[in-house]
Amino acid sequence: MSKSALITGVSGQDAFYLSELLLGKGYTVHGLVRHVARAQAMLDPRIVVHVGDLLDQQSLVRAIEESEPNEVYNLAAMSFVPASWAEPTVTGEITGLGVVRMLEAIRQVNPKIRFYQASSSEMFGNVVEEPQNEQTPFYPRSPYGVAKCYGHFITVNYRESYGIFACCGILYNHESPLRGLQFVTRKITDAAARIKAGRETVVRLGNLDVRRDWGFAGDYVRAMWMMLQQDEPDDYVVATGDSHTVEEFLTRAFRRAGLVAAEHLVLDPSLRRPAEVVALRGDASKARRRLGWEPTVDFAGLVDMMVDADLAAQGVANG
Repeated sequence: MSKSALITGVSGQDAFYLSELLLGKGYTVHGLVRHVARAQAMLDPRIVVHVGDLLDQQSLVRAIEESEPNEVYNLAAMSFVPASWAEPTVTGEITGLGVVRMLEAIRQVNPKIRFYQASSSEMFGNVVEEPQNEQTPFYPRSPYGVAKCYGHFITVNYRESYGIFACCGILYNHESPLRGLQFVTRKITDAAARIKAGRETVVRLGNLDVRRDWGFAGDYVRAMWMMLQQDEPDDYVVATGDSHTVEEFLTRAFRRAGLVAAEHLVLDPSLRRPAEVVALRGDASKARRRLGWEPTVDFAGLVDMMVDADLAAQGVANG
């Protein structure tokens, strides 16, 4: 008998790669959406759509009753960190309290459902050690990071209190050609393609010294699935262990497009965050050891993949 899975945030980057992975494994995939018409136009037609909202407890209960999932992947969140300062309350409601609403719905309907919570490296914030692992203390530096900490700890709490098979994946920045244009990586690769096509002349960025551990989203969703296939639930850092600055990403992307980044860069102080997380680098040795997980795309391959996709979207040949 095939398994079924319910994915929240099903129209996002991670859900695209996760749903493709699950469908390839013979799962029946269900997606939670707020608006059916828009979602059906965007999603793989094999995904069964259910209307629900992390702000509405009863809609989550109904979606679980209708989909009867073996696994629930909670990927929905207010995921753009800078926007969390503009909308801190909504960020807390969705990214934080939305998790406990889903967990409570699982507990009420079927506590045997396996649950994945999308935790974040932003929970580490002002890091106390490098690289960070599952034992590193959290010190979030944004409303988003704070909300993710709540979601993380309430997941652990439900696991320990009710015996729910609940796992948290502490994922570091993971990108792809599907990344939203508001995120700095895709902003850079899209700008490079547009400048190459003659449609733009500059790219505006804030802090070039920020350092991140960037990986490929397709690799990271594989780790999500692996967590829910284990004999016991646990939490895992998912990262490459390699970090680069925004400036390095910019330089590599523009070079891939046949451009010199310095000739098109405008530094805009207004794009800096109120409280910046300067550097993040993860230690995924536990995931490698216990799950057998390994990333397949390195930093250079990731940047090149994203630039090539954006160049193709602009109708421009590579280089």
